[in-house]
Amino acid sequence: MSKREAEGCLRKTADSACDNDSNASSPIIASFRVFQRELDTKHDKYERLVKISRDITIESKRTIFLLHRVTSVPNVEDILKEADVKLDGVRQKIGQIAEELTGEDIYQFHRAFTPGIQEYVEAVSFQHYIRHRALISLEEINARLVYLKTEKPEATDVDDPLAPGAQVLTFHVTPADYLLGVADLTGELMRMCIGSVGNGDIDTPFQLSQFLRQIHDGFSLIGNTGPYEVSKKLHTLRQSLGKVEDACYTLRVRGSEIPKHMLADVFSSRNALIDTEDGVV
Repeated sequence: MSKREAEGCLRKTADSACDNDSNASSPIIASFRVFQRELDTKHDKYERLVKISRDITIESKRTIFLLHRVTSVPNVEDILKEADVKLDGVRQKIGQIAEELTGEDIYQFHRAFTPGIQEYVEAVSFQHYIRHRALISLEEINARLVYLKTEKPEATDVDDPLAPGAQVLTFHVTPADYLLGVADLTGELMRMCIGSVGNGDIDTPFQLSQFLRQIHDGFSLIGNTGPYEVSKKLHTLRQSLGKVEDACYTLRVRGSEIPKHMLADVFSSRNALIDTEDGVV
């Protein structure tokens, strides 16, 4: 390296060091570093909410699978009590979402946890229908999502649930998540109908048919004025209603001709034919 090249390298090093010093003291660079920390914090929170939502989805699906056993067991109340325990665990995880969203705009993170909340609504509404033969309301769902967060208590107020450090957290299921969860419920009710017939229960399909018609009528009133996702699921709702009505028609017209232990096979083959005609794989 020549003497001139060496002087040029020294000059460039000195200039870069001056630029770094000026950048470190620049108010613009300082502002962007603040923005970077805010975005990193938001992205980390978003990922935590996604993980919690996945856990809620998994546990809610397990609860739904458990509830489908009510068509084949003699004591339904034992299944419902076991489902209560599972749903309590799901509600604790929703409490973690409520804690993460404290002081935040819920709609900035809504896409992170909405799949889990919809699955929870589906599970809790399915359990409510089995127990009460009615649709649970949004207010009833939100009433169970109230939590008491307590800080580390001092020795004087350990037994006081309303100590000064206690904080009440609430989570509100949005109307859109409620509607989407109820729309998914119709598919579980259709499966419950087929399972009931397979176990010789002839009355449940007709009860489910009336209930699904009421839900369909309610969604029809919303029409295209509701969220986009609701209108997409309306087609699936109509398919579920059609399968239940088809089962009721078969029971009414040919029920006396088909042995009870073969009814489920007949309905399964007819439903598979309907799905093929509708282009459902």
